[in-house]
Amino acid sequence: MGLNVIMMGAPGAGKGTQAGRFAQDRGLPKISTGDMLREAIREGNPVALEAKARMDRGELVDDATMIAIVRERLTRPDASCGFVLDGFPRTVAQAEAPDAIMRERNNGPLIVVDVDVPQQELVHRLSMRRICVKCGMNAAPTAQACGACGGGLAQRAADKQGGGV
Repeated sequence: MGLNVIMMGAPGAGKGTQAGRFAQDRGLPKISTGDMLREAIREGNPVALEAKARMDRGELVDDATMIAIVRERLTRPDASCGFVLDGFPRTVAQAEAPDAIMRERNNGPLIVVDVDVPQQELVHRLSMRRICVKCGMNAAPTAQACGACGGGLAQRAADKQGGGV
């Protein structure tokens, strides 16, 4: 039986960090919808490029696209014994999709972890958060360049005051 986990929480709550730690400790893939989209954008995928335009405007990617991306990713061999999903679901339609996906997988229950952080702390974290414009990795607030690839750092559109929380 697989271990299937969805990490939920507000932007800046630390769900990605905790998902990575949990996945590594248990030998499961950490599946981040943001990482999947950034990879597809780097590859020039037309659907992903349209999604990027929406994200650059601070909008969410449409439900059908996100559900299809997640469904496909969970069919890959590394996820056959379970997964830790980060960044999905973000809407009601997306929240309904895991039930059908899990019935298709038939490999154990789905565990949902909600990372709850006070709003004042979220605002502080988001005001400090920077990501690499080249590889999308989060960077320390004091970093001058990405520690993974050396790329430049920027604040996400959704993290700017009023856009993230």
